[in-house]
Amino acid sequence: MSSLILLSLALSGLLLSARKDRARTRKILEAAWRSWLGLLPSLLGLTAGIGLATALISPQAVAHLFQEHGAAGFLFLSGLGTLLTIPSPVAYPLAGTLHRMGASLPALASFITTLTMVGLLTAPLEAKAFGRAFTFRRQALSLVLALAIGAAMGVLL
Repeated sequence: MSSLILLSLALSGLLLSARKDRARTRKILEAAWRSWLGLLPSLLGLTAGIGLATALISPQAVAHLFQEHGAAGFLFLSGLGTLLTIPSPVAYPLAGTLHRMGASLPALASFITTLTMVGLLTAPLEAKAFGRAFTFRRQALSLVLALAIGAAMGVLL
């Protein structure tokens, strides 16, 4: 429902802009299109890489990986989570599936937190869109916070 509201607001703003200055709106839309086309190869490569990785890794290997305990397992799974960035609506069902496969909750907490907050493989794409300095600061802060959250969940659970 909120997606429809946001889409309606965006389309309304676009129509308002076109009504006020059609040439400027067209110019901005063309720039947005060029920007999207520039990001498309990176997005397709990222999607293909994630699809390939999930196809190659067996469920038994995933279950074994997430049964690791202790600081080494925590750091390994946190490191694994930092490689990818997956949106929360995808990550939480993934966490439920991994938990049903036998993954421990502290391991899941560290993995999912870093998975949703940090993404080293997507950093070049993010840097292209937002700049290298911003990307570095956001990634570093996200990693520190994700590790703290994962460690706290390990203590609490």
